[in-house]
Amino acid sequence: MVRIAGVDLPKNKRVEIALTYIYGINITSSQKILNETRITKYRRILDLNDDEIARLRSVLDEHYQIEGDLRRLESMNIKRLMDINCYKGKRHRLGLPLRGQRTRTNARTRRGSKKTMANKKKAPKK
Repeated sequence: MVRIAGVDLPKNKRVEIALTYIYGINITSSQKILNETRITKYRRILDLNDDEIARLRSVLDEHYQIEGDLRRLESMNIKRLMDINCYKGKRHRLGLPLRGQRTRTNARTRRGSKKTMANKKKAPKK
């Protein structure tokens, strides 16, 4: 089991795909990392030796903000928007969509599940 940046990478996946399990690494940046370290993207994680794993770790530490640092940076950016009281900050605070989506219908992901009317009585059956 290979552990990079606090994440256990799945050992039977290709290196290219397994690196995307790290928060902040997508498929494109994964391919760039593999080009820098000169590891073929078709190798499996369990086939990597210690030297290659060390090269991956060093490239990630030097050139990429990943996992905890990136999460902290994103939350600080959102907090800054909320502190300066801009439009996006207000939308974050209210838990509504930020980027101009409609909210009359849809937007269930941000607004939560649909609530029914409380204590509404059904018509009696005859």
